[in-house]
Amino acid sequence: MQTTINDLMAQSQVGFGTSGARGLVKDMTDRVCYAYTLGFIQYLKQTQQLTEHTPIALAGDLRDSTPAILNACARAIKDSGINVINTGFIPTPAVALYGLQHQCPVIMVTGSHIPDDRNGIKFYKLDGEILKEDERLIKEQLIDLPDAMFNEQGQFTELLDAMGEVDNTARDEYIERYRQLFSVNADSGKNADSGIKALSQLKVGVYQHSGVARDILPDLLEQLGAEVIKLGYSQQFIPVDTEAVREEDVRLARQWVQEFQLDAIVSTDGDADRPLIADENGRWLRGDIAGLLCARYLHIEHLVTPVSSNTCAEKSGAFADIKRTRIGSPYVIEAMNHYVKEHCAAVAGYEANGGFLLATPVRRNDYLLSPLPTRDAVVVLLSLLHASVESQCSLSELSTRLPQRFTYSARIKNFATESSQQLLEKYTQGSYEQNKTIIEADFPALIEKLGHINAIDTTDGLRISFENEDIIHFRPSGNAPEFRCYSESGTEANAAEINRMALQRVQELG
Repeated sequence: MQTTINDLMAQSQVGFGTSGARGLVKDMTDRVCYAYTLGFIQYLKQTQQLTEHTPIALAGDLRDSTPAILNACARAIKDSGINVINTGFIPTPAVALYGLQHQCPVIMVTGSHIPDDRNGIKFYKLDGEILKEDERLIKEQLIDLPDAMFNEQGQFTELLDAMGEVDNTARDEYIERYRQLFSVNADSGKNADSGIKALSQLKVGVYQHSGVARDILPDLLEQLGAEVIKLGYSQQFIPVDTEAVREEDVRLARQWVQEFQLDAIVSTDGDADRPLIADENGRWLRGDIAGLLCARYLHIEHLVTPVSSNTCAEKSGAFADIKRTRIGSPYVIEAMNHYVKEHCAAVAGYEANGGFLLATPVRRNDYLLSPLPTRDAVVVLLSLLHASVESQCSLSELSTRLPQRFTYSARIKNFATESSQQLLEKYTQGSYEQNKTIIEADFPALIEKLGHINAIDTTDGLRISFENEDIIHFRPSGNAPEFRCYSESGTEANAAEINRMALQRVQELG
């Protein structure tokens, strides 16, 4: 039968979000995943990015549902007459880097940080991840699905392994990228293999959980000289969200730094495109602060970050200029591309989750780091650790040297997307003065505490700035039925308090 990806999205409830296609595992049948891959392949052929001699690289995270989805993608690729390169279970940025270096498209099967009853598929062209215009054109693809291939449940009628043997090239090249970047000792200028290794002063815990980088991180850190303590390995998938760290993980970090006398704890989300790093006190750094510190370490000049990120970036005065975008890597990449077209050097971006995107080559430690314009966690983790060694200070001291603006984020789970949209429309459909009046009437406790509204930004969701410079930002999640709230204030406690007040009021109104 013939169908468009648009029609398939409506039928299956598997659709494009802020980062690739996402859906419930029960909806991501063999038929749906096969069809999405065919649509991607047809689009690549139409735009002359794929020939019969160009392979497609596949990788995945450690969710139980990932192998079946990978196999469905692989069968679609092979049935299209294209070779499959199985790069194994590796980080998203690792397979993305492979695609850039070997000039081949990439498919990554991952649900990132969301619960394991969901999964997703990320698509990468020859020049990196697909953007919103690419998504639109993929949705319009008319594809042929062989009816005999699938049963009534949308699963394959014949079980075949289309993945083949694992090729470790992508994993090895990703490790070597960062081994080379951090192999030069700041004091001696010698290569780490011939002198003191870059991180030899540090004792670092690696919170492995179920992240796909859980073996790569210890390997890299040990090669760079750090003493590594492996922590929290899990056979079951744990949805680590770097923007909403679980209370359990807050407690564990404090416990681990005391028990093992650690200088830091490092971790990632499920597919290792978002970093998580705790200082010597067991305090997890916010992603936007970690991203900012990484940008400073790499001497970035032109910075892109979404509206949800901490305004510390502007207050730091560390960058020639800063562009603010909607939330989601496609928007960050589009803004970075404008800088690149203007022939700007040292262009990068980061998101509030800490994922770091590098648009141009940068030179650091006598090494030219090639562009990787997709979210990456490892560059942030290693940059912060090395910055603390170079500066001869702790991680906590690194962050306290920045202007002291604190952010906090939380969410209401199982909040219908339709309800989120209706609530935001209430505050954004009128004139500025009308919207301001409605918001102030609906949130009297916040007005009493923070003062009247100074500005309303609807770039992505509803971002409200108050007289005392505190900020409340409401936004529905693009990946799940959740309502998110980001807050910013002059103290950590106040950022958390105004966030709690805002979400409590949303629940009352909802």
